[in-house]
Amino acid sequence: MNVKAAVKLAKEYVLDLFNEENLTNLGLEEVDFDDRAGEWIVTLGFSRPWDEPRNTLASLAQASTPHRSYKIVRIDNTTEEVKMVKNREAPSEVPF
Repeated sequence: MNVKAAVKLAKEYVLDLFNEENLTNLGLEEVDFDDRAGEWIVTLGFSRPWDEPRNTLASLAQASTPHRSYKIVRIDNTTEEVKMVKNREAPSEVPF
């Protein structure tokens, strides 16, 4: 399995797993290979409908940065089986 195949599988798996949650803005955040475990570690970010502001004032307060959730997906390189999906904390925002 190569990196593109691992990312594609991770995206398809997350979309299927969270099928009823209407994910948007699904995107790759990072990918790594764990040589010891023989697993791909793919981090994906996405938004959910309830992450969006519900009124104009809340929308303005958020500026243009939508809230995102992040998931780490571990995939066995040999069997191409997804071994784990877990939360990853959102990256800290750097104040300007």
